[in-house]
Amino acid sequence: MKGKVEFRTDWCKGCELCIPVCPVDIIFIDESVTNKKGYHPATVSEMDACIGCGNCGRICPDSIITVWREKRVKKAKK
Repeated sequence: MKGKVEFRTDWCKGCELCIPVCPVDIIFIDESVTNKKGYHPATVSEMDACIGCGNCGRICPDSIITVWREKRVKKAKK
């Protein structure tokens, strides 16, 4: 299943809780970016690898992560 995640980087505190729960290891702290609050936000390195599991969104204490999943297409029975 394919997925997509969106981080509200302006609200992210860089707590890193989302990093170890990602089963495909695509989340990292972007130290080249500093948000308005002075934190380095989390981001995704390879969106195409996201499986839409939702682990990152569930663990985020500030609810700044939104996860989308592609809908499964059911095959017609013959």
